[in-house]
Amino acid sequence: MRPDDLDARLIQLLTDSPQLPVLECARRLGVARGTVTSRLARLHAEGVISAIVPQVDPAGFGYDLVAFCSVDINQHVGHEPVTEAILEAIPEVTDLYTVTGDHDLHLRVVARNGSDLQDVLDRISQVPGVARTSSSLALRTHEQGRTLPLLHAVARDGRQPGGPA
Repeated sequence: MRPDDLDARLIQLLTDSPQLPVLECARRLGVARGTVTSRLARLHAEGVISAIVPQVDPAGFGYDLVAFCSVDINQHVGHEPVTEAILEAIPEVTDLYTVTGDHDLHLRVVARNGSDLQDVLDRISQVPGVARTSSSLALRTHEQGRTLPLLHAVARDGRQPGGPA
């Protein structure tokens, strides 16, 4: 599905003000309420948007430190049991990816301070199937979850996912 300009403006509006009612979205966009409702239903059904929920910032409740942890797993265990165990045991893991390259998994973790981070990393290394970890600290977050510029470019230029630019 290729989002158009109205889709992009609707998503931008709900990103900026996620609690806006459908009627107010319609008024601000200059379209009928039914248009907004059907667009949202289509965007959800096609997987363009997965939810409209508050964005939680761990720094807001004391988890100011962000680190990235690369994990090597014991290959005989496999990725799924390790990823499930990490996500089950360690709430400080905010993002987890299986990756290519020198490591098997890449995690974004949050902590309150250096000592807390050491505890988090120790718990990760103790998960069954984890062979080795390495980590690096984020000094400053410049941007996170940046998707709106891509959405607007697709809507404006008609780019198709996976197709030529």
